[in-house]
Amino acid sequence: MVSRNTITEWVELNNDKIVDLQSVSRVYKMGEIEVHALRGVSFDIKRGEAVGIMGPSGSGKTTLLNLIGALDRPTAGRVVIDNIDITNMSESELTTVRRNKISYVFQFFNLLPVLTAYENVELPLLIAGVEEDARKERVDHLISLVGLSDRAEHRPDELSGGEQQRIAIARALAKPEGSASSIVVLADEPTGDLDYNTGQEILDVLISLTKGEGGTLITVTHDPEVGEQMDHVYRMRDGQIENPQ
Repeated sequence: MVSRNTITEWVELNNDKIVDLQSVSRVYKMGEIEVHALRGVSFDIKRGEAVGIMGPSGSGKTTLLNLIGALDRPTAGRVVIDNIDITNMSESELTTVRRNKISYVFQFFNLLPVLTAYENVELPLLIAGVEEDARKERVDHLISLVGLSDRAEHRPDELSGGEQQRIAIARALAKPEGSASSIVVLADEPTGDLDYNTGQEILDVLISLTKGEGGTLITVTHDPEVGEQMDHVYRMRDGQIENPQ
């Protein structure tokens, strides 16, 4: 018989996992040809970690990111985000998961050009229905953390590449109050369009701000120097995860 203490310990341990992939495969059909993008991938990421995913082109990195981000579904296996099995969710349910738990930071920033820096950071909170006073407090806080309070009313074309990426990071963490420890920030080559020094500054901001706000960072990168700054690195090849370092 399993003791109550053992059950409690298991629940507490399981709660540490913000991402849990169990024997996940993803097969795409191109006419009569089957492309095996992921082959039985099993791994987990603990809450609050900064994790790098590296590997050559075609190794399955983008497919993996899309599954974690609730943008795609596995052909087989289970995807669990913050103890919620999202594998067979409806599209509306997946939209809710993305809105409340998932954020993206892209290589090319993807800020809305007609909005100011402040409005870009505010947008996810508006969509989530956060009331005005709480929105303002959160946006002001995040923009201050990325050091751009004096640029809040500027539009993206009035900001440098590094400043745009800082605003993109602030936007990624703009979630409703109380959800910080449930945020998974997915960064796809976040420093790839920046010069070396600016890229290092942005990486420092991305790691320190995400972890400082209680979130979890998953970064896809080709840059080994980026990988060196992660808590763990998973290497991918031929749709499979190799041992983390």
